[in-house]
Amino acid sequence: MHYPIAIEPGTDTAAFGVVVPDLPGCFSAGDTLDQAMLAAREAAAAWVDSALDQGLPIPAPSSLETLRHDTRYAGWIFGVVTLDPAALDDTTERVNITLPRRVLNRLDAQARAAGESRSGYIAQLTLAEPMRAV
Repeated sequence: MHYPIAIEPGTDTAAFGVVVPDLPGCFSAGDTLDQAMLAAREAAAAWVDSALDQGLPIPAPSSLETLRHDTRYAGWIFGVVTLDPAALDDTTERVNITLPRRVLNRLDAQARAAGESRSGYIAQLTLAEPMRAV
């Protein structure tokens, strides 16, 4: 999925500011244009992940042409960030993992104490952690 971004040009003393207009409140910055572009992709991925966790709809991307004519971004640079379609996929998938028996016993005990299944507990732990760049 390709989302258009608007980049406010940086200066010697100010970073490049980036917004993803289709994702309300999604913004980032970088000291260089390359850093700003990377930060925008990370911010968009985190925004989508958070929205999915909250059960919110993911807006469709608009066109660069629409963004280019938006007067709020006069004098800004435009680009696109690409999000992996898997980031939007909440399809349940069965996986096979290998763990030492002592770790598995501890995992199962913690899951029972939390009132979760093993799979539910792993998902809960994963979603509780802030998303880090990969």
